[in-house]
Formats: sequence, structure tokens, C-alpha cells
Amino acid sequence: MRLIPIVAMIAAATIQPASAQVRRFALGTAPASADTVAVAPGRAYADGYGYEAGSDRLFSVAAAPGNYRVTVTIGLPNLATETTIKAESRRLMVDALKVAAGRHATVSFIVNVRDAKLAPPPPNAPGGSQVLLKPREKGSFSWDDKLTLEILGEHPGVTAIAIEPVTLPTMFLLGDSTVTDQPAEPAASWGQMLPAFFAPDIAIANHAESGETMKSFMTELRFAKVLELAKPGDWALIQFGHNDQKANWPQTYAAAETTYRDYLRAWIAEFRRRGVTPVLVSSPERRFWTGMKIRPTLTDYAAAVKAVGAELNVPVIDLNAMSMTFYEALGPDRAPIAFNDNGKDATHHDNYGAWVLARCVAKGLADAKLPLARHLKSDLPPFDPARPPDPASFRLAPSSAHDARRPEGN
Repeated sequence: MRLIPIVAMIAAATIQPASAQVRRFALGTAPASADTVAVAPGRAYADGYGYEAGSDRLFSVAAAPGNYRVTVTIGLPNLATETTIKAESRRLMVDALKVAAGRHATVSFIVNVRDAKLAPPPPNAPGGSQVLLKPREKGSFSWDDKLTLEILGEHPGVTAIAIEPVTLPTMFLLGDSTVTDQPAEPAASWGQMLPAFFAPDIAIANHAESGETMKSFMTELRFAKVLELAKPGDWALIQFGHNDQKANWPQTYAAAETTYRDYLRAWIAEFRRRGVTPVLVSSPERRFWTGMKIRPTLTDYAAAVKAVGAELNVPVIDLNAMSMTFYEALGPDRAPIAFNDNGKDATHHDNYGAWVLARCVAKGLADAKLPLARHLKSDLPPFDPARPPDPASFRLAPSSAHDARRPEGN
């Protein structure tokens, strides 16, 4: 059962293509034209395109850092198809699109591609030449020189792919393990589900990473990377707190009443001076119970987010409150269904939990009537975290990468 209506969407006319030529690929036995490259089934990646080693689902194309409009044609002559597409590290782009036999649909979405390089600082100036990646990030689809699509479903039907660089607004996500593009099943985070709720007229660049605090995000030059890429008219969603509150991490601990608020103020100032609009997001709560109610563990940090937002007139999405409403709606017995590792993990989510939290973020943007909400898909159904979708009816095609280990940090 699909929970989001999917319509065939062509990128908005306001998107201005870059000068580079559109690259077109015909997959499988689909006919190729003069300007289209035919890709045989299982053709290994070489010469800038092909399938990743050992996979017939992960299709990659060499791509420089930037934003790309990807347009796919879906449909087979003699078979009904159902297709899910994820990009880079499991970012949800197309969710279970059904096409009847003999019909076809064309759908577009935006994929952000990045690498870890930074512009070198001037001589004798502090800084670095690249983001300080964790071991698990090195060689990942999030930080390489390719645009990777994962084509999933019991009967996927992608026959053609067109990839074109575009210039459009970008929404940057800055945060920790509850936001990052989790690389493997069954873990998932709301940041990698968020693209499914947006029209193809804005890019989502998820720079969040597991274990991060506001301080480490700066010392590892992740903040520098975002500032280097950000341009006037962009947006930045900021969500930290899970790791900042750890007093047993003395090098990165930030007290909610003081240092944490100062970091938020500094980041807001840095974005605003670049013409970027910041939005603060309070952290989703952990799944600890007192009777039938969630026992809060992030109250001070959620309060700090709201206080700084009010002080500096910055929009706030109270994901902390919405997450508790969501868990309590499921109740103690069913709430583990929304969490990683069959509910053994009380912090990180699975596909269902991440999808619902991403829907909460989309609702928060719409309720705040932010200009950013204009980029949401126009056909999103009503949503109330107190009445979440039935987990028994939720289906999302799993990615090929599986790892039940707990994500780093919490």
C-alpha cells in the first residue's frame, strides 16, 4: 500500500539548466537513439557509467559536484511494474510508482552530488583542503564522483534515464545520526526520506552525519563545506542535541542553557550573512516510557531551540514534540516498530519511523507557511502525527545494503 500519491512530474520551468549536455541512457533492451547510450543488463561501471560491482540495481553515472535533474521513464510492454528509486545513499526519490502493462510514466527528481574537497585556504590561513570524513564515509555514494541510483521493487520498470545539471535553490540538512543518510538497512533517518515529499524544483543536500555535535561539525570542516556551497536563496535546516548533551564527551559537550545556544546564534548569523534562510529543528525524542507517556530526554535542548528561534525570529519545527505524539499514538507495544534493529535501538529509526518523521518535518514547514513549503508536492495528503499511518500497511522497497549494527552516536 502506497502512502504518498505519486504523479508524473517534469521539472518546473523556473529551473535553469546548466550548459552541459543532457546525458541519456537506455536500460536493458530498450531502444537507443543517436543521443542515447544503450546500457546492457549488468554492464559493469566503466567509462563513466554502468552498474556498481556485484549489483544489477545500483546504476551510476560520473558526475561533478552539483545538482542534477534526473528524469526516468518507467513502464514495460507486457508487464505491470512497481518501481522505487533511491539516490546516492538511500535517499528516497520515487516511492512504489505503479505503471500498468503497455503504459509508461515519466517522473523527474533532483539529486545533489558532492565530494569532500574544500577550496584551499590562502597561505598561512587556518583551514583545510577537505572535510574530515569518518572511516564509514570514505568511498560511500554520498561523497564520491558519481550520481548513483538504486532501482528497486519486485517488478521495477525503468527503461530510460536522462541526467542534466541544473541551477536551483538548495535545502541543506545539518545534523546527526537521526538526520543523516544511513547507508544500510534497517536503519534510516528522516533526512533521507525528505526528498520524497518535495517537487523537482529544489535540491536537498544532506550533510548530516552520525555522532555529530555542533562543535564537531565545525572542527571536521562540515560546516565550512556547507558555507562554501551555500548561495543566496538557499535554506539550511539545523538539528542537533542528541550528542551535544553528552557531558561524557568533554571535547564536544555544549550545555543547553549556554554554549549550545551560542552555537545556534553563530550559525544563524553565518547563514544570514550569505543570504541563506536558517530553520531550526528540535531533535526527535528517544523511546523511553513512563507509563503510557514518553519520558523526555531532550527537553532542555528543545527549549533552547525554541528560545533562540524566538529571540532571532528564526522558524522552528518542533520535531521533538511531534515525535513524542507519534510514539504515544502507537503506544509502548507498537512503537518499537518505528525503530532500528527491531526496536532494540531506542534512538534511531527504521524506514517506517524515518518516513513518518520526515512527514512531520514537511508538515512543520507547511504549518509555518514558509516560502520553502511552496516546494512541497502539491498532492500530499493530510497528515497528523497523532494519527500516523498504520505500520502494518507501510511498504518501502528495501535497499540492497543491510547492516543491523547500531548507527554511530545517538
